[in-house]
Amino acid sequence: MEPLRTVIVGGSGYAGGEFLRLALGHPYLNVVQVTSRRYLKQPVSFVHPNLRGQTGLKFSDPEKLEEADLLVLALPHGVAAKNFDFYAEKAPYVIDLSADFRLKSQKLYERFYGVHPRPELLEKFAYANPEINAEAIKNANWLAGAGCTATAAILGLYPLYASGLVARREVFVTVVVGSSAAGAEPGLASHHPERSGALRVYKPTGHRHAAEVIEYLPGSPEVYMTAIASERVRGILMTAQVFVPDGYSEQDVWQAYREFYTGKPFVRLVKQRRGIHRYPDPKVVTGTNFADVGFELEPDSGRLVVISAIDNLVKGTAGHAIQALNLRLGWDEKTGLEFPGLHP
Repeated sequence: MEPLRTVIVGGSGYAGGEFLRLALGHPYLNVVQVTSRRYLKQPVSFVHPNLRGQTGLKFSDPEKLEEADLLVLALPHGVAAKNFDFYAEKAPYVIDLSADFRLKSQKLYERFYGVHPRPELLEKFAYANPEINAEAIKNANWLAGAGCTATAAILGLYPLYASGLVARREVFVTVVVGSSAAGAEPGLASHHPERSGALRVYKPTGHRHAAEVIEYLPGSPEVYMTAIASERVRGILMTAQVFVPDGYSEQDVWQAYREFYTGKPFVRLVKQRRGIHRYPDPKVVTGTNFADVGFELEPDSGRLVVISAIDNLVKGTAGHAIQALNLRLGWDEKTGLEFPGLHP
């Protein structure tokens, strides 16, 4: 088949740049345009030096979009929603990487984000988490990329809720997040002397990505999320604490995870008895589309600590969007996403 003519709007940011990196290695995508107002007419490699020699594209005007099969919107929050009629006319397939269309519930959106400018569009997007929403993705032309911390939490917890292995409605989630999750715009919190060596709690309560965890986990549990900034550039380490019902063992938990993730190639169950790699670690998945998931049960209390690790820019952003596109178009789910990572 002819590769899809692909346009990336907002390609100078980290999300757009990561989608571009992956798309350039995808056999069925042909990136014909990348836009940026700030870097208009500059080579793409000026902003993304890892792409030197990979593409001769230059940033172009976002108001002058070329004919495309796929339009990828990597824009600040709210921009895609306000201008969606303009974008919807440009290509039959649209992927939005912002938070504008991630939620179905207008009430949840208003609670965490405020008033939505186009609430009638929320139901028209498929949430692009392939592990939990494959059937909807396969029938949708508009895909809404999931939040990175939400992805880490949902992939860690979903099999437990789907199998009825959680005894209480409350779940407490802590995410340790790399600096790239804040985007490419510099600020005091990302200034090197302030960020280096830091483990800073930046969102003790009210994290916006909790909305997705509430909406997409079975039973809509009460989610209490705390976010901590680390000096890592990439990566999210998620830990969550739940309680299993009386009488359930670690073997029951294992069975729930194995059954749910069988045939899902990008989730790896990690629980070794020895060595330094006994639990998920963001370092191991850097640059990959893998989500490593592990857990440990405290037998006396029934407390289950769930651990997951992802690269926030790949599995947390651009990678799962491409994985969802692969599903939508009937391509092998792993196409363009098989980089195994580095060690050490």
